[in-house]
Amino acid sequence: MSEAKRRVFVVDDDPDFRLQQRLQLESAGYDVVEASSLKEARKLLPSTDFDVALVDLMMEDTDAGFALCRDIKAKSESIPVILVTAVASETGLDFSVTSKDERAWVRADVLLDKPVRFEQLLREMNRLLKD
Repeated sequence: MSEAKRRVFVVDDDPDFRLQQRLQLESAGYDVVEASSLKEARKLLPSTDFDVALVDLMMEDTDAGFALCRDIKAKSESIPVILVTAVASETGLDFSVTSKDERAWVRADVLLDKPVRFEQLLREMNRLLKD
């Protein structure tokens, strides 16, 4: 009997980013569920099971990713959330999730800068999904 695939919830308003992540994640053995906005993700959230979320910070609103991180953690604190953003390069705003206080308000477990290196994403997912 084969082991069930892990499922990744990819939420980003950039269709090229979603396609790239889907192709790479599926080739690495993951199932992928996608949403293109906070609104679409919120519709899927109650009925969609997933093991980890990959969330863009800036979608239809500049803080949409923060809102979605809170929604995901409200569904289950145990679901790891990886927040991806180009905010530092686009705005100069710099923040992290390295301290407990930062994670408490950001509600993400990892912050990755775009462009995301797939090897780094896999490394973080493996770390977060350890059984």
